[in-house]
Amino acid sequence: MTITEAREKARIAIKRVKEGKPAFEAPPAKAATLEDVAEQWLKRHVEAKGLRSAGEVTRLLRAHVYPTWGRRAFLSIRRSDVAALLDEVEDDHGARQADYVLAIVRGIMNWYATRHDTFVPPIVRGMRRTNPKERARSRTLSDDEIRAIWRAAESNGTYGALVRLLLLTAQRREKVVAMRWQDIAPNGIWSIPVEAREKGTAGELALPPTTIDIICAQPKLGDNPYVLAGRGDGHINGFSKAKRQLDAKLLAMPQWQLHDLRRTARSLLSRAGVRPDIAERVLGHVQPGVAGVYDRHAYTSEKADALRRLAALIDSIVHPRENVVPMAAAKRRKRR
Repeated sequence: MTITEAREKARIAIKRVKEGKPAFEAPPAKAATLEDVAEQWLKRHVEAKGLRSAGEVTRLLRAHVYPTWGRRAFLSIRRSDVAALLDEVEDDHGARQADYVLAIVRGIMNWYATRHDTFVPPIVRGMRRTNPKERARSRTLSDDEIRAIWRAAESNGTYGALVRLLLLTAQRREKVVAMRWQDIAPNGIWSIPVEAREKGTAGELALPPTTIDIICAQPKLGDNPYVLAGRGDGHINGFSKAKRQLDAKLLAMPQWQLHDLRRTARSLLSRAGVRPDIAERVLGHVQPGVAGVYDRHAYTSEKADALRRLAALIDSIVHPRENVVPMAAAKRRKRR
């Protein structure tokens, strides 16, 4: 820089200071990228509120969103860009995965809109790739299917124990695989932990002897705290491979999922004569209306009776002949 140029810059700086401005103009602000905004959203929304889905949200961002948009200016993303991203995810990973990505992108953009005056999210209704109502399953297992799955599960190790416990307890898979030895009291009561931001659980369940027998039959592996122990200090995983091995024993049975066991158990509770509100409490569903707000009774004995009825009904399905007393023998006993 020459002396003349330096003097000219100095005059400009002095003039700006006299006008109450900074001596030099600040360089233009760098446009925020999608990744910049997403990381702020993760910090200030997902982590701050302790969302249970934080791990899965982060995984989907890094797997599908950052590779395409990570370094792109956030404000440059248009509706057509969103549609193109969803097309790519749907083609490679399915429509449901695309909907999960859409929900995350919508969440980021709606959060950003609450903090800026003029931003309007480019997402509109109709961009979802599946219809939740059409996706909702209604499959329950027939008695023959229950019998076949139960008998196959009896010789399928830890995963088979999981299958039977899901049917006997009517709980979600995540709750059963997370069952720890310390959660089972000597009197057979299973205390189900409540996670942060979880709407509700079944609380304490007095498990019937059939269920306790399956739990006690599981090996204790060193310091592993889980009843359904996996490798290291964790619980079992790799459910897809284990289910394929179980399905191989079921021949031509129509497709079924683990969650169908919970739906089947709920139907069996009704079949066993359990009151609907008690059955819902066994499943851990939050009670609606005034009852859900004011009724704080634990219903421990009622839920215990419900699970005993459920276990008895399942036993009669799995061992139908063993539970039938021949008519002649019954008459002889009555005469005596």
